[in-house]
Amino acid sequence: MTSAAALLDRALGAYLGLAIGDALGATVEFMTPREIQHRFAAQGGVHRNLIGGGWLKLAPGQVTDDTTMSLALGDALLRGERAGRPFDTRLIAEAFLAWWRGKPVDCGNTCRRGILRFLQQGGVSGEPNDGDAGNGALMRNLPVALATLGDDAAFERVSIAQAHVTHHHPLSDAAVLGIGHLLRDLLGGADAAAQARRIEAFVATQPAFTFQPYPGRASGYVVDTVQTVLHCVSSHAEFEPALLAAVNQGDDADTTGALVGMLAGARCGAQALPGRWLGRLSRTVVQDITDQASALVALALDRQSLPLPS
Repeated sequence: MTSAAALLDRALGAYLGLAIGDALGATVEFMTPREIQHRFAAQGGVHRNLIGGGWLKLAPGQVTDDTTMSLALGDALLRGERAGRPFDTRLIAEAFLAWWRGKPVDCGNTCRRGILRFLQQGGVSGEPNDGDAGNGALMRNLPVALATLGDDAAFERVSIAQAHVTHHHPLSDAAVLGIGHLLRDLLGGADAAAQARRIEAFVATQPAFTFQPYPGRASGYVVDTVQTVLHCVSSHAEFEPALLAAVNQGDDADTTGALVGMLAGARCGAQALPGRWLGRLSRTVVQDITDQASALVALALDRQSLPLPS
C-alpha cells in the first residue's frame, strides 16, 4: 500500500472495529462474567458470535448508540466543512439532537440530559457536573480523531468541545484525549513499543486510570471503561482475542467492546478484520462507515494539502 492507502485502511479498520465491538458486546451488556460463562457454556463459556439479542433485543449485527452517535458526529464534521463552518460545535449539538429525535435503539442518561439541555437552553456546553464521569463522550470521538489527523491542537479542541455537549467532567476529558492520542498513534502505524510508551505516559499523568493489576470492573464509569480497554489492548496483540476479552467482561460491554475494537482495528487495518464478524454487520452500517471514514480521512489530508489515497 501507499502510505495514504495504509492510513485509510487503518482508519476504516478502527471504525469497522468499533461497530463490530459494539454489536458483539451489546449481546452481553449488563451481564456479569459468570452469567456470560453460564449462558455460553456450550461455546466453552465464551461469547464469540454476532447473534444480537441482549437486553435491547437487537438483530444479529445491529449496532447501538456507540456507533450511531459516532456517525452523527462524523456527519456534523463533514457538513461543517462543506458549509464553511469547520468544527462548529453547534452543528455537532444539532446532529446529536437529530440523532436523539430519530429514536435510537439506546441513549445513555447523561447523553440524553445534555441533548435536552441544548434543546431547551441552546447552550453547547453544560456546567461541570460530578455526574458526567461516564463514557458517553469517549465512545463517539473517533470521527474527530480522523478529521483532525496531523493537527493535535485541533484534535484536542474539537474533542473537548464535542464532549462538553453532554459530558463535562475532568475524568471524561482526560479519557477522551488519552484514548484519542493512543488511537492517533495507531492510525499512524505505531508499533507495540510505541503503544506501550503512549499508555505508560497517559497513566503516569492520569493515575486514576491505572490498570495494572486490572481491577476487573467494566462499568459505564469512564475510569472502569478506560482500565478495561487498556488492559485488553495491552494484553492481546491480535484483534479477536482483545475484543473477546473485553466483551466477556460484561457490564457496559458494547462500549468497552467498541473502544477495544476501535484501537485493535486501527492496529490491524480493515483488511485484517475477522470476516465472520464483518460479514454479519448491518450492510447499511458498513456502507455508512466506509463512506464516512473515507470522507473524514480525505478532509484531514486536504487540510494538510497532502495527496488523497489512490
